Amino acid sequence: MDSHPGERIKDVRCTTEPVKVGIISDTHDNMPLIRRAVELFRAEGVSLVVHAGDFVAPFTLALYRELGCDFIGVFGNNDGDQVLLKKRSDGRIHSAPHEFSFGGKRFIVTHYPDAVDAMAAGADVVIHGHTHDPVIRKSGNALIINPGECGGWSTGRSTVAVLDVEAMKARVVDLDFRPSS
Repeated sequence: MDSHPGERIKDVRCTTEPVKVGIISDTHDNMPLIRRAVELFRAEGVSLVVHAGDFVAPFTLALYRELGCDFIGVFGNNDGDQVLLKKRSDGRIHSAPHEFSFGGKRFIVTHYPDAVDAMAAGADVVIHGHTHDPVIRKSGNALIINPGECGGWSTGRSTVAVLDVEAMKARVVDLDFRPSS
């Protein structure tokens, strides 16, 4: 597994208080909902955004530059052009699972849910996606978080999660998916 702390996005002001993490997954190119998630994360004052895979196309990464904070992610099963995704993210998207420390906590982020309980033994927070269903639960002492799908294509529901790192409490936020007619 990689062990690499999130890097700062160049020329962007990053917030430091409170220590919150925005969590997003399965965006599947839905630009209006990615934009809505970015707006929510900015309004929440998150210090880091973690993407648990399935960005899909590299053009979507332009919106993440508007976050105003650090960004890190992993590849999912629908991320075809991984070379360009890695390049356009300035190396912030990694193979899964990916480990890093933030706010004094050890995080592991992956796309698939298969081994999250095993990963939890060595982490404070394990983040995953893929199922498109939001879940917040404990496994041992670790918090397991699946933010659901931001893209809304599969379930008709667009969700992300926000984690307060100091309190170790997370919540799912519904972005009010409105399909186009």
